[in-house]
Amino acid sequence: MAGTEMISNSESNDKFFEGVEKLIEIWFTPVKHADLRKITRQQWENVLKIVRCEIISFTQSEQVDAYVLSESSMFVSRRRWILKTCGKTTPLRCVRAVLQLAQETAGHSRVQNVFYSRREFARPTAQLKPHDNFDSEVELLDSFFGDGRAYIMGPEKDCWYLYTLLPLEGTVDALEKEQQNVGIGCESLEPDQTIEILMSDLDPAVMDIFTRAASANAAEATRASGIDKLIPGMVIDDYLFDPCGYSMNGVAKDGCYMTIHITPEPQCSYVSFESNVSAASYDALLARVLAAFRPNKFIVTVFATPNSPGADASRQLKKFSSLGTYSQKDAQHCRFSGYELHYALYCKFPS
Repeated sequence: MAGTEMISNSESNDKFFEGVEKLIEIWFTPVKHADLRKITRQQWENVLKIVRCEIISFTQSEQVDAYVLSESSMFVSRRRWILKTCGKTTPLRCVRAVLQLAQETAGHSRVQNVFYSRREFARPTAQLKPHDNFDSEVELLDSFFGDGRAYIMGPEKDCWYLYTLLPLEGTVDALEKEQQNVGIGCESLEPDQTIEILMSDLDPAVMDIFTRAASANAAEATRASGIDKLIPGMVIDDYLFDPCGYSMNGVAKDGCYMTIHITPEPQCSYVSFESNVSAASYDALLARVLAAFRPNKFIVTVFATPNSPGADASRQLKKFSSLGTYSQKDAQHCRFSGYELHYALYCKFPS
């Protein structure tokens, strides 16, 4: 996201903001009349104080409530909660409070699955506990959910971390243990897919758009960058920070969402794009996102259940050793009990 929590770099006297986000997503088992949207805005505000961020804007569709935060975004639907925060936020510290609200206010007492993921931080030692290392994050998550599964994908400085309750296909002991802990259910999953594109070292001319010096307001930056054309049919809620930085949420009538967060400073430029839009192929969307932001490096991940259109999209990405002007540096494909995941790292060809 934005430069709202800049810290000085003593070596070069420039400014730095950690754009890399921590993303946690919790699915609750379906229960008649249970709904996470019963949790009030004030209750969410209290939760976000634990995280060290606050709500700055709100929009909704019939299926999802979308909050733009001072550090990224939060999405709340009937049985899914997503929190994505950047900077020096502490999202895992609020999980206990969310589980309590889910049970006492929303009527959800059983967790179906959890996903926690993030890219390697630019400056991991600057993070607050437990986010200063992945082992500590896993330990805290296990204290809430029992024996989860932790994975590290990609090369050391560009790796991507994942924690989930669903084991790799073929191992069922984890699911059995989970059911004995916090009432975790393993019922069949509804169709679901998510694409995330994590971009770094971006084109300075594009990043200039997301400054107050170049754009008078968020709507102007959204149009100038082409964000409004990435996924048609989205109702956009956008925010341009002062002096720079940008966040947006988009929601559609069918319950799909997209979210983009931009840290434009040249020394730490970073953009994240995420959406659960249903598609049999993400080729065109990926091309539009890359054309809009022109990163020198990016990570793409696709999660998809076997019964979703996105399952084919995940498999298709396995074929691409190059994408336009980018070459694939690393790729992994995993089949979990309930989801397929494709991870890939791309770098721009030398000019």
